Amino acid sequence: MKLRKATTDDIPTLKTVIRESVRGLARDWYDERQIELSIVSVFGVDTDLIEDGTYFVAEVDGEIAGCGGWSRRKTLYGASDYAASRNPEFLDPATDAAKIRAFFVHPRAARKGVGSLILERCEDEARSYGFSTAEMMATLPGVPLYLAKGYSGDEEVDIPVGEGVSIVCIRMAKALI
Repeated sequence: MKLRKATTDDIPTLKTVIRESVRGLARDWYDERQIELSIVSVFGVDTDLIEDGTYFVAEVDGEIAGCGGWSRRKTLYGASDYAASRNPEFLDPATDAAKIRAFFVHPRAARKGVGSLILERCEDEARSYGFSTAEMMATLPGVPLYLAKGYSGDEEVDIPVGEGVSIVCIRMAKALI
């Protein structure tokens, strides 16, 4: 497995990986309507992360198997097109938590260490920028991974995905030092 920073050239492939990840891994947690609406609203590529150099792809045999990142910005979740969650202001590492963001693993690569590898890199980089904590808005399929990696939290948040439909996500956090 190879880990590298995502580039704008990756965006078309990332869109496909994200759709396939949500359709393949979220069906035990969300219904079909929630999944399809979330793909066109909340879930997608966040170009701020790519431009900031804080979004990573994991490749297996030259194919993108997963992606995820962290942010120094206040946006906690949502794709670039999901205006409801956008806040591009920068965080203060002395008082704010780094944001763990936009993790998606292709179903054929699930439970093979892809998410763990990306998460470790994100935490290491956030620490190197002076952040002592990290937080996220975890989708239900991601909660088991984040719990296993030391995150905690049980605040359920309804995230609107369109047409009066929402998905439940869990706000989670972890001390990085």
